[in-house]
Amino acid sequence: MIISNEIVEKHGLKLEEYENIKKLLKRNPNLLELGIFSAMWNEHCSYKSSRIHLKKLPTHGSQVIQGPGENAGVIDIGDDDAIVFKIESHNHPSYIEPYQGAATGVGGILRDVFTMGARPIALLNSIHFGSPSHPKTKSLLNGVVSGIGGYGNCIGIPTVAGETKFNDTYNENILVNAMAVGHTKKNKIFYSKAKGINKSVVYVGSKTGRDGIHGASMASAEFDENSDEKKPTVQVGDPFTEKLLLEACLELMKDDSIIAIQDMGAAGLTSSSVEMASKGSLGVELELNKVPCREENMTPYEMMLSESQERMLIILEDNKEDHARKIFQKWDLDFVIIGRTTDTKNLTLKFKNELVGEIPIEALASKAPVYDRKWTKKKLPKSNLKLKELKKIKMEDALIKILSSPNHSNKSWITNQYDQMVMCDTLQRSGSDAAIIRIHNKDKAIAVSVDSSANYCKSHPVTGGKQIVCENWRNLISVGAKPLAITNCLNFGNPENESVMGEFAECLEGIKEACEFLNFPVVSGNVSFYNGTNKKNIFPTPVIGGVGLINNLSKPIGHNFKKLNNYIFLIGKTFGHLEQSCFLKENYSLVEGRPPEINLTNEKNNGELVLKLISENLVSSAHDISSGGLIVALSEMSIGSNLGVKIEKPKRLRNSIEYFFGEDQGRYVLEIDQKKHKQVEKILNTNNIFYENIGITQEKYFEIEDEMKTNINDLFKINHKWYKNY
Repeated sequence: MIISNEIVEKHGLKLEEYENIKKLLKRNPNLLELGIFSAMWNEHCSYKSSRIHLKKLPTHGSQVIQGPGENAGVIDIGDDDAIVFKIESHNHPSYIEPYQGAATGVGGILRDVFTMGARPIALLNSIHFGSPSHPKTKSLLNGVVSGIGGYGNCIGIPTVAGETKFNDTYNENILVNAMAVGHTKKNKIFYSKAKGINKSVVYVGSKTGRDGIHGASMASAEFDENSDEKKPTVQVGDPFTEKLLLEACLELMKDDSIIAIQDMGAAGLTSSSVEMASKGSLGVELELNKVPCREENMTPYEMMLSESQERMLIILEDNKEDHARKIFQKWDLDFVIIGRTTDTKNLTLKFKNELVGEIPIEALASKAPVYDRKWTKKKLPKSNLKLKELKKIKMEDALIKILSSPNHSNKSWITNQYDQMVMCDTLQRSGSDAAIIRIHNKDKAIAVSVDSSANYCKSHPVTGGKQIVCENWRNLISVGAKPLAITNCLNFGNPENESVMGEFAECLEGIKEACEFLNFPVVSGNVSFYNGTNKKNIFPTPVIGGVGLINNLSKPIGHNFKKLNNYIFLIGKTFGHLEQSCFLKENYSLVEGRPPEINLTNEKNNGELVLKLISENLVSSAHDISSGGLIVALSEMSIGSNLGVKIEKPKRLRNSIEYFFGEDQGRYVLEIDQKKHKQVEKILNTNNIFYENIGITQEKYFEIEDEMKTNINDLFKINHKWYKNY
């Protein structure tokens, strides 16, 4: 078959890339080889536009066992325990086919975790949709939520936390990011690096079908008016088979049978075999006629590029084949030796005893293109908000508008579709700053949270990047956890656009700066480019997933008020920053100005002091202040507990709206028992932490001096009504 320019472009390759392929091969590729290059050189697999920027992120620390480069990151939580975690995107598939796209996103991230030898203990998600009024939003929302719940519930892993946001920027390109967390022992971590010559390469799991072919390439291109035609590129998931695969892999991992193991994710058999060989500087030979297929007459091209789910590739130690086969047959899964490792450093493909493809491994991996794309720097927007010129609004009316909005309304109608308690180790679930999962049979737990802030990142990417790291840090601290490390899912538009590439580079600069300052390293992640339709790019939306450690299970706290007549302390200074705030967006449809300033020194000092107070049992409840400001944080604490507050305005208050709705960073609300408040004040003063004693908890009413007084039950109803009316 003659490879035309049209065929090259249909494979997502540029003509200059094709010329480079011919130079590396010293000949023209056949169609199978072209497809393999297409899979390995696309943005989704090669990170060709992001690699030079990702290298700048801090990835090391005393707590880090494995950083980026493996299926998932690994951190040390003491007592020979390790936590394995990662977040990934499944944006394009979820827009095309929401249920299966979201479901297979969950399945894929779970395999990344148990491939490392960890039993998954928690799932999280960050999902973003267009305007609720957009004709596609409702069906996309329901399909995605059903897919997440359907897969997680069936496989028996609790979905414990997440975020759901709505913004016009996602009207034609939704975001579905899934995060998985697992637990293992430090001496039972498995890697994907191939070792040894003539070792068995084994295919295990489900059979290969024609679903998902060119899925990775599809995820590396913008949508257009023909996006619905890409449904065949979306994989189909089977959580029940994944459960069998999980148990079979973990059983085999109990002994020393496995040399290397790799999930067949994006680009399927191609990426798994190439990545294993590349890491080990080896070659691999595959006999494709031995690949278990569920459809007739599948070609080598289809086998290598299929992204059928619930499959693994394993390299075994000598004489372990029969032992491993028995395990997988017991779990009713395919187990077939389809190849061997070689010293050729080539990917050698045979079909019915004929050589059908041969490519140097380095040509697919280390020789993949790396682009230092041009990008433009974004100036900090001018601060030009004139609050006095806006139509006056009562504080109560403004609060009601926010609490009843799609972004701030209660999301239990989503989270109730997820099994949050299966495995019986979930101590705190969705609705808190962070979920808490006990380490089974131990007196310690981890806290997990996901965060994003597209509007901040669009306004000023560097500041926005810093902000989401800091918010995740605060969320973990607010439940009494020491922040340990993060994973990130970087969702952006077309990297060939200089402004988009600038947003990416500067967001990463902000993430880098915050992570370094807070000793909060990045151990895993994913880049999702080309999120947009017909040249219209989404807002930059990096998502941060964080993990923290709680060493004593008597210490964790939630954000719901606990007791009448307790004092309410505000930690951190309030300047009244309203630009880019939800107050302006929900009440005036204004999205303008600069995001709030990030003072990393204050973030660190305030956070560490709050964690100290919690660890010494001096705090009854805590909540970080983020979107909506102080008044929304107080409302959430009241609504969740059915306890009211009586708040006094500061004597030197410049403006009530700015004080209560401002989104200044680095702040917390703490509930302090009256018997302990002097001790708390002493610690705060000794450590030079700015604080205000702003009020007290009370029965029934949410009250702010001279501004509003409303029944908590009314706020509850307001906060829970949006979806019922949708």
